[in-house]
Amino acid sequence: MEAMTIIDYCFYAAMGLTVVFCALIFLMLVIWIMGKFEFGGKKEEAPAKAGAPAAAAAAAPAGPVAPGTAGELKLYDTDPRDAAMIMAIVADELGKPLNELRFTSIREVRK
Repeated sequence: MEAMTIIDYCFYAAMGLTVVFCALIFLMLVIWIMGKFEFGGKKEEAPAKAGAPAAAAAAAPAGPVAPGTAGELKLYDTDPRDAAMIMAIVADELGKPLNELRFTSIREVRK
């Protein structure tokens, strides 16, 4: 049996890397193509529960906002206390004051 040379090792390493990268490119293309199509359609908004904070916020008069605020915030299945906690955590992690951030909606994700 003949011993392998360094050229043989390099050839096999290059072939292995080529196979791996071709597989990754193929998977990337499959994911990209699947992203172009909407499988299952879009999910509709969950209806607001009776007495939910989102319904109370929608019923509030749309008067002028206070200086330093970013406008309206929509809450979907989220307690206002939890939403305030989430906004404070995001502001702290980003290292920015809360009045420089704009939150448009907060939704609880259930699995």
